[in-house]
Amino acid sequence: MQKYCNTEITSIFEKIPIVKNLARKKFVILFVLAMIKTRAVQFCEIAQALNDKVKAGSNEVRIQDFFREVTLDYEQVALLLAMFLPRRGKITLCIDRTEWDFGKCQVNILMIVVRCKEITIPLYWELLDNKSGNSNTDDRISLLKKCIVLLGAKRIGLFLGDREFIGHRWLKFLKSQGIRFCVRIPKHHKITRLVHLDTQRNTVEELLTKRKVVKIKDCMVDGVWGSMYAKQLKDDILFLFGTAKMEYLPQLYKKRWRIECFFQNVKKRGFNLEDTHLKKFEKLKKLVAMVCIAYAFAANMGLHHHKKVKPIPLKNHGYKANSFSRKGINVIREGIRTQWNRNTELFYDFVLKFLRWMQLNPNNLPLPNF
Repeated sequence: MQKYCNTEITSIFEKIPIVKNLARKKFVILFVLAMIKTRAVQFCEIAQALNDKVKAGSNEVRIQDFFREVTLDYEQVALLLAMFLPRRGKITLCIDRTEWDFGKCQVNILMIVVRCKEITIPLYWELLDNKSGNSNTDDRISLLKKCIVLLGAKRIGLFLGDREFIGHRWLKFLKSQGIRFCVRIPKHHKITRLVHLDTQRNTVEELLTKRKVVKIKDCMVDGVWGSMYAKQLKDDILFLFGTAKMEYLPQLYKKRWRIECFFQNVKKRGFNLEDTHLKKFEKLKKLVAMVCIAYAFAANMGLHHHKKVKPIPLKNHGYKANSFSRKGINVIREGIRTQWNRNTELFYDFVLKFLRWMQLNPNNLPLPNF
C-alpha cells in the first residue's frame, strides 16, 4: 500500500513539479507526512519520523540539505494548493500578516488565503524584511495579481482585509479589478459625502455622536467611492468600507476571522510553526510552503471525515470541538500509526481516491468532496 502511494504521488509531482529532482519529490512527501505525524516543524523532531530505515541523524542531515540546496517553484505550490478547493462557486480572499520573534530574528509573513464554503486554503505568501512593520501596497498588489492569474478575477466574489490594508492606490486597484471588497478602516480616516449638493467631510466619531450605528450608501474614503458602515463598540469603533452593500458589510467582515483560524491551525493548534529555529528568509518561506501543503491535505481529510463518516461534535458554545485541519491531522496520524491496516479503511480509501482523482485531472480541476 505504502509503495503504491509513493508511486502515485511521484507521478502527481511530475505533473506539478514544485521540485525537479525525483529524489526530492519523494522527500517532499516523506517530510509532509512526518510533519503531520509529529505536529512539529523542528528538524530534529521530524527526523524521528521521516524514514524509519535510517538513523535519525542521517534524516536530519537530509532535511538540512533540502532546505539549503533545493529551490521550490512557488507558482507550482500555489497550483497544488488550489487543487484542494471545491470545483465550483465563488471564493473569498482574505489577506493578513502574522509575526513572531525568535531571538533577534523577526518573522513577518504576509499571506493571502482562500475561503470557499467550509474550507480555507492558503495560496500565496511573502516574508517581509521590515522589522515587523506593515506591508506596503506593492507587496499586496503583487500577491493579489498572482491570485487573479491563478483563479481568475470573476471567481473572486469578495476580498477582506483588516485596518492595515487600506490606502488610495490599494483600494483603487481592488475596484479596478472588479473585485468586491470589505475592509476595516481606522477611525481617524475621514468620510466625504454629498449632502444637499454640498460636500461634507467628517470623521466617523463625529457621525456617531448621536447614533450608535451609521450607514452611508455613497461616500468616499481614501479617495475611493463605496459604502460604509460604522458602529460604536464598547472600547472602539467598527468602521467598515467597501463596494458591497452597506447593510451586508458587518456580516461579510465576520468571514475574515477564517484567516485568524488558519494561523492558529498552523501554529499552536497544528504544526507549531513558531517553534522553528530557521532565520534565513528563503528557508522560512520554504518551510511555510511545506506546512501549507500539510495543512491543505489535513483540512480536506478532516472535512471528508466530518461529512462522510462522523460529524465533529459541537461544544456548548455552538462551535465544533475540533477544526477540520485538526480532525484531519488526527485521522492521518491514526492511519500512519496503525500502518494503514484494515481498521483504517477510511484512511487509505480516501488516499486512493485522492491520488486517482489527481492523476485523472490534467487540467487542474479542484478536489471534489468524496
